[in-house]
Amino acid sequence: MRRRTQNQEVLAISEHELTVMTNDLDQMHHDIGMPAMNAAVAEWTEKIRTSRRGFLIGAGAVAGGALLAACSSGSSSPTTTAAPKSAAAGGSSMSGKLTGDLAVAALAASLENLAVAAYGDVLTAAGAGKLGTVPPAVATFVTTAKGQHAQHAQAWNSAIVAAGHPAVTATDPVLTPVITADFAKVTDVPGAANLALTLENGAAQTYQNAISVVKATSSVKVAASIQPVEMQHAAILYFALGQYPVPNAFNPVTDARPLTDYTG
Repeated sequence: MRRRTQNQEVLAISEHELTVMTNDLDQMHHDIGMPAMNAAVAEWTEKIRTSRRGFLIGAGAVAGGALLAACSSGSSSPTTTAAPKSAAAGGSSMSGKLTGDLAVAALAASLENLAVAAYGDVLTAAGAGKLGTVPPAVATFVTTAKGQHAQHAQAWNSAIVAAGHPAVTATDPVLTPVITADFAKVTDVPGAANLALTLENGAAQTYQNAISVVKATSSVKVAASIQPVEMQHAAILYFALGQYPVPNAFNPVTDARPLTDYTG
């Protein structure tokens, strides 16, 4: 009978197995996921910028035409019709509530921000000795997943910023207090893994749902390039917990976060 080590008692798999899976995850992310995501984001942001340039040029032409008309009317005190506030000064339609695909992007960014914060809290708790024995391979996985979530948040924010809005830096306002309360009860690695699994499954299902909700092809591509990464995170966590890595033949959407979560 193989003797169990202390690290194997923490995880349902060996440190070596977790290390190999984390390395494979990172390699696939850099070789496949990131290039696909970056290409989709570049396509989306270029369309947004082109659309904005056309809008601003059109608004400027309207304002200029109105000014010329006023000057040629012979009025002693010409009246200037300014361009719409949204175009001239970044008003409501450029900096107000996000709608359409950008609203989906905001929700996704807030979920990614929450994942980054949660994995960061796990690392902090582990460093403070609040999770008991934490194998180095666990810290490596957490750091890797955290970094990938940060890249996903940046991707969504690229489209939001390109449209003239501030980047979304907040975490999902509805889910955050739930995760915070649950994390306060976590005392070991399996508990932290289960909490992370909740986040990863929620994110994967939100992206699955987003693919059928967003309108632009480039938006679909962004969601489709990120969703498999979240599912890879979940598969590794299932492995680490001793559970079957793919519990569903088809990814459900029952735990997808609704757009009402993020209303900023």
